[in-house]
Amino acid sequence: MQTRDIKTSELKGGGFLAVPEGHGPFPGVVVIHEAYGVNDNIRDITRRFADAGYAALAADLFGGRNRAICMARYMAGMLLGSVNRYGVEDLKAALTYLVKLPEVDARRLGAIGFCMGGSFAIAWACTDSRLKAIAPFYAANPRPLDVVKRACPVVGSYPGRDFTAGAGRSLDAALTRHGIAHEIKIYPESRHSFANDRGSAYDKEAADDSWRRVLAFFGEQLGTNG
Repeated sequence: MQTRDIKTSELKGGGFLAVPEGHGPFPGVVVIHEAYGVNDNIRDITRRFADAGYAALAADLFGGRNRAICMARYMAGMLLGSVNRYGVEDLKAALTYLVKLPEVDARRLGAIGFCMGGSFAIAWACTDSRLKAIAPFYAANPRPLDVVKRACPVVGSYPGRDFTAGAGRSLDAALTRHGIAHEIKIYPESRHSFANDRGSAYDKEAADDSWRRVLAFFGEQLGTNG
């Protein structure tokens, strides 16, 4: 595996890149952080994708910017539910950066996001046909929810002991209604941020199961072979 930090001079906000050994082309995944930014947990997830055969880029939505102002804008976008919210263009730019790498197959692209990042993933998927699969974790939905008829296939993971469980159930129903391939699972005893192994709410059983599901779903939709 090859890893490196992406400078803000290369990509707005910068980020962290992990690419498997070999020449590829590999499917690509953009990793979208929660409110904690590109921390050790997000870097680990990015490396785990590379271990699984994906070129992964953790896009930093705070890099080189005023974090408080960014968070205010991101939260406003989540509350309003717009799919064209502040930050989506930065994610599109991150995907463009990723697909320009010679190791990446531009036909096989996905995204994974956590909390704020999961909400971004759903909204972004409704506006960018390059995405072929997304994996939101404990995410809020865009409004109106029927906008997800434009989304790509979705594998979602939600904690039962959290307000986002209702969002997961609503998303499941909307995707079914519009015939979008999906697999949504609620983990009854888990809490918000259950997949963050550095946090107090970490649930290893749910985290391991959700990771297995993401890799299986992405394997079907994106593939790890050319």
